[in-house]
Amino acid sequence: MSFSRLSSSLRLSVPKFPPFLLCFPSSSLQTRFIHNVDVDDAVSSFNRMLNMRPSPSIVQFNKILGSLVKNKHVHTAISLLQRLGFKGIEPDIFTFNIHINCLCQLRRMTLAFSVLAKIFRVGHQPDTVTFNTLMNGMCLNGNVRKAMHFHDKVVAQGFQMNQVSYGTLINGLCKVGETRAAIHLLRKIEAQSIEPNVVMYSTIIDSLCKDKLVTEASDFFVEMVFKKNIYPNVIIYSCLVYGFCLLDQVKKAVGLFNEMVLKRINPDAYTYSILVDALCKKGNLREAKNLLSVMIKDGVKPGVVIYSNLIDGYCLINEVKNARCVFNNMIRTGVTPNLHCYSIMINGLCKIKMVDEAMVLFEDMHCHGIAPDTVIYNYLIDGFCKLGRISYVWELIDEMEDRGQCANIITYNSLIDALFKNHRLNQAIALFNKVIDKGIHPSAYTYTILVDGLCKGGRVKDAQEIFQDLLINGYQLDVSTYSAMINGLCKEGLFDEALALWSKMEDNGCSPDVITFDIIIRALFERDDNGTAENLLHEMVDRGLL
Repeated sequence: MSFSRLSSSLRLSVPKFPPFLLCFPSSSLQTRFIHNVDVDDAVSSFNRMLNMRPSPSIVQFNKILGSLVKNKHVHTAISLLQRLGFKGIEPDIFTFNIHINCLCQLRRMTLAFSVLAKIFRVGHQPDTVTFNTLMNGMCLNGNVRKAMHFHDKVVAQGFQMNQVSYGTLINGLCKVGETRAAIHLLRKIEAQSIEPNVVMYSTIIDSLCKDKLVTEASDFFVEMVFKKNIYPNVIIYSCLVYGFCLLDQVKKAVGLFNEMVLKRINPDAYTYSILVDALCKKGNLREAKNLLSVMIKDGVKPGVVIYSNLIDGYCLINEVKNARCVFNNMIRTGVTPNLHCYSIMINGLCKIKMVDEAMVLFEDMHCHGIAPDTVIYNYLIDGFCKLGRISYVWELIDEMEDRGQCANIITYNSLIDALFKNHRLNQAIALFNKVIDKGIHPSAYTYTILVDGLCKGGRVKDAQEIFQDLLINGYQLDVSTYSAMINGLCKEGLFDEALALWSKMEDNGCSPDVITFDIIIRALFERDDNGTAENLLHEMVDRGLL
């Protein structure tokens, strides 16, 4: 094979680079890594080695560099590699591979290819790890087609690819949604007598499941186990469990879970979390809690994600006290709640008007150094608004803006609604105008609040004027806004106008819902027009609304 030919062809596609820049980490290089490396010790050892005479083998330097990179101390590794170059110590192919891997992780592909060019220039030969690392770098950058083209070019020069090479390409294709191309590549390498492995199958099965093609994923599973005699692992089972849960087929997911346990394939925290989440969303909290107990009994420590799913499940069915028990138990077991977990618990408490208890958790977040986001502020603001404690709301809005969290339309919707419901119409309208001046776009719900608030505040004409302006300006109003306006007209005794608007909403492509029908039917009964009211009841049945 001609290395010079490949080197020349690759140079044509790579621009001029700065002088050789030694960099950092290793991937699956053939080096032994030190786990949990102490950075200071590693740097001290490296510097001592640099000053030793004679200089130690490059292999010793590679071990330290590899350990630093594996432990994510990339910038330290870069600094050391630069020192290596300054001392004139010649890198070997493993050093070059570390360098290329680092550049790929930093998405610096042009420089990565410059290192490949240097490998040829100094008389070394790239190995499969070199090419795999470059292909992985291109895939990480989303340039999967370039990676495929590079593969074709390298193979055409006589270099051999291995299972890692094709696993990398299959993974890259799946990550960009090209599952069909990944399957085609799998079939292609089979024809070349390269045996697919569990990694390739798990990647494709995972991608199919995420695309909700679970039946096809199951077929691949059967093929892998019974035709290829590849033993499944926890990753593949977890993918399939996730796929069935995604299709709301939780019973099948539970069946798969039981199957893997019978095969002595131990579920991991991710497998448990998928099932717990699915059971919670179905309202099967007892089964979810039992599964959590099984998980703990099997020695798998639940993380904050699983506890959050269970807390959310209880909150969804308004069993907030049980949610709080799970939250407290989580802390007792040494699991620290994160932002999302606090958010779920605070929202649950606010929904059942336990805003003071929610504020205790809010303060607890601050004590633990967790900065609340706009979502959490909005939950609290909405909770205080619904209780009519508006003075607290202004304080929270000031606080959130002081902390760099901008109030959004959801924030202002809660406050505008509360002002209307507390008969502060002028303040509500002034705040609405302030929102517009701030450049914040009102939502459909904002207009519903505005129309409903004006109507209930006895200013139906103002509401009509705003409503008509919105229609004239082509704003797509939803059924809630129409219902609010129709209700206002009915309450004001303007029934003919309400009926006219009823007809107009259908013409504008907005179908009435149960609430709209209920408003009109009630108005008809009040006018003793029982026949028309009964006809509308029959129409509701025909539309599937009753």
